[in-house]
Amino acid sequence: MVNVGVAVAGAVLALVGLGTPAAARPVAVALPAVDMEAVLKAAQIDPRRADSAITPGSGESVRLVERALADRGLLAATYVDGHFGTRTVDAYAAYQRSLGYTGLDASGLPGPTSLRLLGETTYAVTRVVSAGSRVTYRSASMNTRTKAMLVEAERLLGRSLGITQGSYNPGGVPGSAGTHDGGGALDVSVSGMTAATRTTVARVLRQVGFAAWVRTPAQGFDYHIHAIALGDPDLSTGAQHQAGDYYLGFNGLADRGADDGPVVTPKLTWEEYQRL
Repeated sequence: MVNVGVAVAGAVLALVGLGTPAAARPVAVALPAVDMEAVLKAAQIDPRRADSAITPGSGESVRLVERALADRGLLAATYVDGHFGTRTVDAYAAYQRSLGYTGLDASGLPGPTSLRLLGETTYAVTRVVSAGSRVTYRSASMNTRTKAMLVEAERLLGRSLGITQGSYNPGGVPGSAGTHDGGGALDVSVSGMTAATRTTVARVLRQVGFAAWVRTPAQGFDYHIHAIALGDPDLSTGAQHQAGDYYLGFNGLADRGADDGPVVTPKLTWEEYQRL
């Protein structure tokens, strides 16, 4: 009499190839890893560089992304170099458009879905960064990643912060140069704060992963703190440029003057801060 359990088990083994001699079985090969945090950092910094230097820690991940773009005919092989410059940004934006993305979703800044689809057969994405969903906090629009950063800054400061302009606000306050069109951008009220307190708030915002500057009347603004969440995949093009300039020691304004904010070393993203 045939044992039914044995027969079924044998059939399953045959179907999955486990009855095949070991030498004939296909060997699973691990795909190389693309570190999304590193790619996002390079995509913010490299287009703002005066040279083609590679952002430390990002080179191999960026090269894998560039190679995938080149394989699709979107990037010349000469630019598969680990530098996420303007040619790579343009190529990545073209790839995003090929997926049907438009506007903010086709800015050339990699998002988790497009990055995964681009490397489906050539790399695996690690340290995935998500902006999260859109929410309202302190009466302002932002994403859940930015809200978490702001909540942590408030905890460290021991005070609530008023937001005069949030994110996802296309055509918002004049003079913002489109930086609030996407995610990760906030203007913080400094009403009633002393100069020393304004500096402290900017410092703490920087500590948790914002590029943050105190804007002044001498610069053509009412006093406020302008903050950009580093590494947010929903950043508008203008906000991407400000994030890159912050890393490179500039003030985030059109004149690209020296950074006039409090010194925070190292400059961390929210994810890096959380790993401390």
